[in-house]
Amino acid sequence: MNDYGDVVVCAPVTVPYVRRSDKGAAWWLGSALRRLLEASGLAKRQVDGLCLSSFTLAPDGPAPFVQYVGLSPRFLEFLPTGGACGIMALRRAARAVQCGDADVVACIAGDTNGAESFHDLVAQFSSFSRDCVWPYGAGGPNESFALLTEHAMRRTGATRADFGKLCVAQRQWAQRNPLALLRGELTLETYLAARPIAVPLHLLDCVMPCAGADGYLVMRRVHAEVLGLRYVRILATIERHNAFPDDPIQWRGGWAMDADALWQRASIGPDEIDLVETYDDYPVISMLQFEDLGFCAKDAGADFIRRNEFGPGGNFPHNTGGGQLSCGQAGAAGGFLGLVEAVRQLTGAAEGRGVDGARHALIGGFGMINYDRGICTAAAVLAA
Repeated sequence: MNDYGDVVVCAPVTVPYVRRSDKGAAWWLGSALRRLLEASGLAKRQVDGLCLSSFTLAPDGPAPFVQYVGLSPRFLEFLPTGGACGIMALRRAARAVQCGDADVVACIAGDTNGAESFHDLVAQFSSFSRDCVWPYGAGGPNESFALLTEHAMRRTGATRADFGKLCVAQRQWAQRNPLALLRGELTLETYLAARPIAVPLHLLDCVMPCAGADGYLVMRRVHAEVLGLRYVRILATIERHNAFPDDPIQWRGGWAMDADALWQRASIGPDEIDLVETYDDYPVISMLQFEDLGFCAKDAGADFIRRNEFGPGGNFPHNTGGGQLSCGQAGAAGGFLGLVEAVRQLTGAAEGRGVDGARHALIGGFGMINYDRGICTAAAVLAA
């Protein structure tokens, strides 16, 4: 028996992403909730828990939102933690169901992307960003991830071609995913020729902001079976914040602290994973997850990329919906993207891109970059 007993995940939904939107975050989140109700056959009154993630919901918060959409939850969590929020929501929702604090928890994340949305988010992302970065013209994640990427390249010997291999493979998956925004052919030559943004990052290393929402439901297995829903089991999860604060620059994430516990609780090892969904706003973060979650040794990420194939038909299926680098990053929904894709894969709902015989998936999360490091990390192992 795993840590989460008979609690399961089901009903993965996506409100299709768009590049720009004049609709507010509440519309996107409400649309995700509506799709969850439609997918499950549940009435609104039967959803008595909510985990909510968004960056652009302000000036509203989770309490006004539940009023707007007509929910009356007895369990409510707000998780504005970016790329770690999907797994954090899963952890809290599962514990709420286990403890009897809720019977059905809707986990939703989404954001809008208007003309000034990204500008406003970056300018006010944190007090550090507002006071120490933005005034000097270095606002936004590109410069921070350029710093992390350059450092990783020096440590591991990784090249732009190595990161490009990941991007090309993800685009191959995206071409099979009608929900991906970027579905045109991508070759390594095109990747390498893309214009520089913040050296060593070029255009196709950088995630594209967009608007959209994702969601899933958490409940007990018997409840899902009564509803006729396909579900996946939660074998293990981990979560860590502000890991290794003494490192002068991030070269490892909180996964490295807790990976052994993750695999011990899951009762399987990395070699038994059939597909991996890493948080991928920039390719270097996927490489760090390969290392820190035990798929290869630390600083061996570049060699690991060279030795494996990550696209359709490859030996290491990775970001099988295209990841954020091909689907787009709908704000906080980026933290849900990999988890929702993993549930689709394990329940046979990833039409046209299913990984044959997939039984186990690893999902990684990474969020809240603050100049030279991401503060929040998480991971989950799911089973069909």
